[in-house]
Amino acid sequence: MNLYTEQKFTIPELKGISKKATEEHLKLYAGYVKHSNLIREKITEYRTDHAKNAFAEAELQRRFSFEFNGMRNHEYYFKSLEHGTKSLKDGGLKAALEKEFGSFEAWHEIFIEIAMTRGIGWAMLYYDKQTDKLTHAWVDEQHLGQLNGLQLVLGLDMWEHSYLFDYVPSEKKKYVEAFFENLNWEVVENNFTEATQ
Repeated sequence: MNLYTEQKFTIPELKGISKKATEEHLKLYAGYVKHSNLIREKITEYRTDHAKNAFAEAELQRRFSFEFNGMRNHEYYFKSLEHGTKSLKDGGLKAALEKEFGSFEAWHEIFIEIAMTRGIGWAMLYYDKQTDKLTHAWVDEQHLGQLNGLQLVLGLDMWEHSYLFDYVPSEKKKYVEAFFENLNWEVVENNFTEATQ
C-alpha cells in the first residue's frame, strides 16, 4: 500500500502569525497525514472479513474524507505561506479575478466575508474548468461543502486552532488580514495556472 507522506514546508517568520502558532498548526497537519494512513490500513484489514466488519469499515470510510481533506487543505494552506510574501502581479489569476468580480479589491472583500462565516471550516477559492470561472465556497470542517470537479486555488483555514495562539475568537479578522499580508501570491498563481491547463 502506498502511504501518504508528510510534506515539509519552508515558512519564514510571519507578520501577525506567531512561530508557535505555525509550529502547532504543522503538528496538526502531521496528524491528518498519520490518520489518513492509519484509516487506509485499517480498512484494508477490515476487508479481510467484510461481512463481520462492514459497519466499522463504513464508518472509517466516512472518517477518511475528513482526515484526507484535512491533509490536502493544509498542504495548499502552508504552501501559500512558503518562501515569503510575494504580491499578486498582472497575469492570468488577476485578470480572472477582475473579470469575475470587477476588481481584485471587490474579490478580496467577498473572500474576507466568506472567511468570517461563523463556525469552523475553510474559505476556498476554486477554478471551474467547465465554465472557466472562479468560484467561492465555505467548507464546513474539512470536507462538507467541497465542490466536486473544481480545482482549489486558495484555501484559508478558519478553524480556531489556526489563530488562537495569537488572537481571541472576536479578533479572527486580524488573523485573516495577517494571512493575506504573508501570502505568497506566486504559489496561488501557480495553482490557478495548473488548474486551467
